[in-house]
Amino acid sequence: MALSFFRKDTKPATNTDANEAFLKGYSIEVMPRTAEKVEDFRALLPKGTRVYIAHIDGTPIEDMVATAKRIAGEGFDVMPHFPARIIKDKATLVDWIARYKAEAGVKQGLLLAGGVASPVGDFHSSMQLLESGAFDGFDRLHVAGHPEGNKDIDPDGSDRMVMEAARWKTAFAERTDAKMAMATQFCFEADPVIAWVDRLAAEGIKLPVHIGVAGPAKLQTLIKFAISCGVGASLRVLQKRAMDVTKLLLPYEPTEFVSALAAHKAKNPDFGIEQVHFFPLGGIKTNAAWVTENGGAAGVPANA
Repeated sequence: MALSFFRKDTKPATNTDANEAFLKGYSIEVMPRTAEKVEDFRALLPKGTRVYIAHIDGTPIEDMVATAKRIAGEGFDVMPHFPARIIKDKATLVDWIARYKAEAGVKQGLLLAGGVASPVGDFHSSMQLLESGAFDGFDRLHVAGHPEGNKDIDPDGSDRMVMEAARWKTAFAERTDAKMAMATQFCFEADPVIAWVDRLAAEGIKLPVHIGVAGPAKLQTLIKFAISCGVGASLRVLQKRAMDVTKLLLPYEPTEFVSALAAHKAKNPDFGIEQVHFFPLGGIKTNAAWVTENGGAAGVPANA
């Protein structure tokens, strides 16, 4: 399916009911430095929204915990990242978890390998984190999903190891009482995503998918993040668009992508995408406004 970008006044008609159902319970990702720019998350996000807190290498754990405490205090479910390759050892992991629990009441976590080439310590994969036992008692554990593969895991360009890891994580979920899901990197085209989710089901990988969606942003911003995150096939789509000078300055909005997936989910209720997970690359306020304009729930200021 071709990727299209639309101005606000030329958006295609969307199925509001399908979009509303698809966007219900969406999650969003922030970093400590982006969270600082938001005066009150309650004015932007629906009550109870799950807010992931990305732990970028070099971010002090104190900043992560303070951000989790602030957002949890505003009434949101907080899910900090636990990147295996930046965690020195199990003692460090246990200390981080204890801080999150004591100061922010955290009971959810996204476990992933992390975006650094060489581990700083004992851990190099999310599977090791799961096996550590440190997350016993957590209500929910999410892991990373890779619709376009992951060259850090499969340098040959295949997804053999990625799929083997997904099968292992499914087995872990089945033998424990952990509520698990697979949160993916952001994507831009519906057809390849649909094919990937169907393939997971065919191979017996039963983890629900929380599909990554890039929020509204300038094309240049999107390309920068796609390069840094290794979004290969999608990056080529963006680069092709960037060569058209008549479209270069138009903002990207995920309208077509989300609407196509929403329509597919409405026709196929058992389809494996459970929720949408937003990467607010153009800003949290802009992302929240797009959601409400396209059928999603709105935030309510605390004093309203």
